[in-house]
Amino acid sequence: MFFIILKIQGLKMLEIYNTMNRKKEQFISINDNRINLFVCGPTVYDDAHIGHGRTYISFDIIKRYLEFIGYSVFYLENITDIDDKIVVRAKERKTDFLTLARFYENRFKEDMKKLNVDSVNLYPRATDHLNEIHKQIDILIKKGFAYESEDGVYFEVEKFPSYGKLSHQKLDKLEAHREIAKTTKKNPHDFALWKKTDEKPYFPSKFGNGRPGWHIEDTAITEQYFGLQYDIHGGGLDLIFPHHEAEIAQMEAISSLEPMVRYWLHTGFLNVDGEKMSKSLGNFITIRELLKTWDPMVFRLFILSTHYRNPIDFSQKALNQSLKNLDRLKITINNLIDFKDNVINHSPEDIVIKHSPEDTVINNSPESLDDFQSIENDLDISNKINKKSFNDNILLHIDELEKEFFKYMDDDFNTPRSLAVILNFTKNVNGFIDGKTPLINTGKISEEELYISYKFAIKTLKFFIAFEKIFNLNIFEKENENLDSNKFLDILLETRDKLREEKNYQLSDYIRDKINELGMKIEDD
Repeated sequence: MFFIILKIQGLKMLEIYNTMNRKKEQFISINDNRINLFVCGPTVYDDAHIGHGRTYISFDIIKRYLEFIGYSVFYLENITDIDDKIVVRAKERKTDFLTLARFYENRFKEDMKKLNVDSVNLYPRATDHLNEIHKQIDILIKKGFAYESEDGVYFEVEKFPSYGKLSHQKLDKLEAHREIAKTTKKNPHDFALWKKTDEKPYFPSKFGNGRPGWHIEDTAITEQYFGLQYDIHGGGLDLIFPHHEAEIAQMEAISSLEPMVRYWLHTGFLNVDGEKMSKSLGNFITIRELLKTWDPMVFRLFILSTHYRNPIDFSQKALNQSLKNLDRLKITINNLIDFKDNVINHSPEDIVIKHSPEDTVINNSPESLDDFQSIENDLDISNKINKKSFNDNILLHIDELEKEFFKYMDDDFNTPRSLAVILNFTKNVNGFIDGKTPLINTGKISEEELYISYKFAIKTLKFFIAFEKIFNLNIFEKENENLDSNKFLDILLETRDKLREEKNYQLSDYIRDKINELGMKIEDD
């Protein structure tokens, strides 16, 4: 089976676009098949917006795919629970900063759960790692990379000549840093490691009362869990400078090792109807607001329909298309399962496929890759049938599509191209089912064709199970029992028949075409 080959060979064939070098590179992990992945998490002073959703859905599928092809991935995502924005918002709400931070942290995690972003192994908080932060600051001061002033401790960028290498900027032409107002920095580009203050909330330290800078928490946390170097660091494109640039300077100055990270991955910007999302433009959308009217899996599919590095334009039209595609996938799965059962129910007793172990795999989502077993081991065919006489073109076609699907995923996690393979395949699947079902129901199908039909259903369902394990769209999940889709479809078809009786062919044809788009074939006499 191709899945088995993939699991063995997949560790050698993956290419990832590395922001540091601005090109795709063959992925080689530091520790054989073990990968450490860190993604910058949220600053929890407000509800997460759809831009956050874009980034975290993208890295969720990246982790899922890495594990699918055989890697063991430890995924770390920090929670910034102390920041000027949190302090200001807490004062506005007349509450404690930690109470506010925990409130929005919990809401963030709830949002992620709804979006099926559930692959993060640990969410370490900044306030739980103050000792590690103090330790790193102390080392940077002792090694001459940082200095203490009246209002804080700063990293001196001129002491780190390669500062700017991730953003491809020269030290003398750097963009102005966001922390330049009324400080005692030596250079406007120096960034804060510790901000001194006696105004609550503050934390005691040998450098004086204060709060940690924005960048230092990430390197303190990753050193604690990953060590001085690790495999992948991810985040949004807007974090390249100054945040990720500062992380590199801190960590490589502390360790005297480079690179701090082998591969830098960044997600593109999310716009709303062609414009940058902002509260001032009135197009700022939180995940919670979105999910009041849209299925979380529609948004997830929308995100995965664009390559993670490319900009993505959020619109109702795009969501509607994702809704259609999600429905098509679910309908195809239901059609396949019904078709498989129909083949089994019409199979002769000497074709022993009624109690195949494969049924357990198909009817229940698999828990591990071990569930993907060779189809040949699950089928016991009568000796009357000469397998060599089969026309296996349709089965070979599935194998080719599997290869194409994984070829795109191995090409920097190209989800839109892989998704296109799957969506195009649904047309073939439903066409095959429509062609064979009447023959099966009327008993006009040969044993050879019956076997091919069963094997087609099993191979195709296995392919969709693999797809689901990676994309995690709940396509095998049954619809809400309170919504009887069959009755709704019957009503729709009855309405269409009445329209045809009234010679309203334009509207009846429109309904027919829309139903066909969802994977259900309706033809007029």
